[in-house]
Amino acid sequence: MLSLRPTCEHCNKALLPAAKDAMICSFECTFCEVCVAQILSNVCPNCAGGFTYRPIRPQRNYVNHNCLEDYPASTDVVHKPVDLKKHKLLLSMLKGLSPYAR
Repeated sequence: MLSLRPTCEHCNKALLPAAKDAMICSFECTFCEVCVAQILSNVCPNCAGGFTYRPIRPQRNYVNHNCLEDYPASTDVVHKPVDLKKHKLLLSMLKGLSPYAR
């Protein structure tokens, strides 16, 4: 189950459980849409994977108690701003490869 991290790893922007601009990679690294598009170029600085929008967990129980009431979002903040020089090097190594080709 996704932990639904509370903030963007780079800019530390709050990303509530229902945030429409929260994005994750396959390892659940969490960034806001602005950082993914404008800084990361859709390349995760931690694994080089691509990003997708984080799903929204229902607030209330509709089916089998799979909801925020029973499975709350994480409160653990992971704030580790991206080293922009290292990320630029990673981007140059990938040479525009799509996430599906990495």
